Amino acid sequence: MSEIESAMSTPPRTIGQELMSEEGARRVRRRYRADARFRAYGIIAICIALGVLAILVGTLVSSGYTAFVQTQVRVTVDLRDADIDPADVRAANWRGIATGAIESLFPDLPQSDARVMRDMVSQGAPFIIRDAVMDDPALIGTVFDIEIPASDRIDQLNKGAIDRDSPADHRVVTDQQIGLFDQLEAEGRISTPFNTALFTAADSRFPELAGLWGAIVGSFYALAVCLVLAFPIGIAAAIYLEEFAPKNRWTEMIEININNLAAVPSVVFGLLGLAVFLNVFGMPRSAPLVGGMTLALMTMPTIIIASRAALKAVPPSIREGALGVGASHQQAVLHHVLPLAMPGMLTGTIIGLAQALGETAPLLLIGMNAFITAAPDSMLSPSTALPTQIYIWADSPERGFVARTSAAILVLLGFLVCMNAIAIWLRSRLERRW
Repeated sequence: MSEIESAMSTPPRTIGQELMSEEGARRVRRRYRADARFRAYGIIAICIALGVLAILVGTLVSSGYTAFVQTQVRVTVDLRDADIDPADVRAANWRGIATGAIESLFPDLPQSDARVMRDMVSQGAPFIIRDAVMDDPALIGTVFDIEIPASDRIDQLNKGAIDRDSPADHRVVTDQQIGLFDQLEAEGRISTPFNTALFTAADSRFPELAGLWGAIVGSFYALAVCLVLAFPIGIAAAIYLEEFAPKNRWTEMIEININNLAAVPSVVFGLLGLAVFLNVFGMPRSAPLVGGMTLALMTMPTIIIASRAALKAVPPSIREGALGVGASHQQAVLHHVLPLAMPGMLTGTIIGLAQALGETAPLLLIGMNAFITAAPDSMLSPSTALPTQIYIWADSPERGFVARTSAAILVLLGFLVCMNAIAIWLRSRLERRW
């Protein structure tokens, strides 16, 4: 009886309520399906991005890893009868000495094949032998062995970039040179050590002698100038705009312009550097000083925006507490707010410098793409940078520069990854959470 009474007391569900509940359930299911699709789209997008990154890095590694090793030929140099003045080693006939050492590798070949023999090793052999004797004058009047880089063609042959089984008219190495290479290899005169010249030598017209040291030094000088100029000016501007500047339409206009400058293409800053620093002030072309000043103009908006964000992230209670104990506005900002915001400022600065390190267009416009065969000894010396060196090598017709271009890109990416890793480490090490 109680069950019948409870059933009669319960109001019946109307058809509308049942339809509404079914419609609501369908809506919930649609939302769940939309949420699942959104997550799937995100995962697919991440997988595509990782796949493209893997293809990019894989392509660079596959085409550039051979540049990290260099084919060397062990040559015997006889200086017993050479006319060398210890007081003036450079004046000796090093080209003739190098030619004699190379021809001694193939004593059975006629003199008419002298050019074929010389093409087996780098044309920089005379300078390599000369520098070795200048570093160790005790070698004068002796017989010694020295490793000479093989010519670019022989280097490519040794690394498998040239198919020796292809028709002779389809390859740059003759059958005779292949036979001579096999002879040297059988005698144990061929080696393939790590290519230290890639990091210790400057640019050269011969791929086997070209290195990145000049570009690395030029990039270091340019980034040093950029840091010295952009960091203090950017930090000071951010502190003033965030903490001291009155809020009016002039400061709003300045803030808008700073945000717009951060999005301006880098080539515009290159044109500005060309017009102002070179044409107006007459500063030296291709100098890291000019490159650093141009990059500072480009980096400063990024540093200002990141620094202002770091200042905004400091809780207002820090300022209020400092003012409450009697500190002035300036003391509260400089002694309390700024130290807490400095990790974020440093992170933004490093990221800005990493962006400047990879910029090419501004440096091309101020002439830092010249052919420079020596590392700069000052900020006013002509120089290249890593991005412009990559541009120069990519435009070179020699096949050996193809691998060196990819290797240079890998080196540049390595620097960028290290700088971003330092920024992440500083942020996690110094950042405080409230």
